[in-house]
Amino acid sequence: MSGLVLKLGPKERVLINSAVVENGDRRVRLSIVTPGANILRLRDAIHPGTANTPVRRVCYAAQLVLSGDSNPEEARLPLLRHIEELSQILIDPDSRAHLTSATQAVLNDQFYQCLKSLRALLPREERLLAHHTA
Repeated sequence: MSGLVLKLGPKERVLINSAVVENGDRRVRLSIVTPGANILRLRDAIHPGTANTPVRRVCYAAQLVLSGDSNPEEARLPLLRHIEELSQILIDPDSRAHLTSATQAVLNDQFYQCLKSLRALLPREERLLAHHTA
């Protein structure tokens, strides 16, 4: 059996295809076997008020597709444009690899993979912003 394996702590919430699912009182392990299911741990979700940096805004846009709040067809082109804008700023090879992966994921309608690639850039963005404001 292949697919995504979710390990949830007690009372942890996860969004599965636009439905919020809350775990019970014990740790649990779930196997998601449906290909293309949209999954988002709510503890990892970016809230609208915290989408206040370039990478966070693009992550939030991808997250809206996963949550069912944004149409994938309508979100595709703006997401690709925003990823391209990030690639004009984040020019190191590692960032480029993440941005290329995010672009490929959007083109393949794999918005979770897009979000995952973009989230990898958050610590780098945080360091750059901290250095810039110091």
